[in-house]
Amino acid sequence: MTGRAHVVAAGAGRAADLGVARMRVLADDAVTTAFSLTEFAGETEGPWTIPHLHQGFEESFFVLDGEFTFTVGGDPVPAGAGTYVLVPKNTVHTISAGPGGGRFLTLMVPGGLEKMFLELAGLPPNAITDPVARKEVSARYDSIPV
Repeated sequence: MTGRAHVVAAGAGRAADLGVARMRVLADDAVTTAFSLTEFAGETEGPWTIPHLHQGFEESFFVLDGEFTFTVGGDPVPAGAGTYVLVPKNTVHTISAGPGGGRFLTLMVPGGLEKMFLELAGLPPNAITDPVARKEVSARYDSIPV
């Protein structure tokens, strides 16, 4: 039996406005049990998240446009278009966008974290960068603010 391709056209897919950025879901548990793939895009310069870690999964980023600094385990990692960054489990990390923002893909293995961002989108603008607003929601999704 042959499977069917899962296709998300440009500009399509479930989306969440997080204030500093927008997330678009490309693949989640509706189509695969192995991972989640999302795209984040925004024009805001500065922090797009707070310091946090994940105990049960790895998170990878592939920068499509713009300049970002991923701080991973305390080390700043400058990342422009074409750069790939893997964040191991139990490693504190943050993401900050350069002037004009940018766009990157996020691969989560295993998946599920995209549900946190969808929930955060229902809170006041920029809850993703508010440690108080984020703490309660994050705890349910293995995204532990530090």
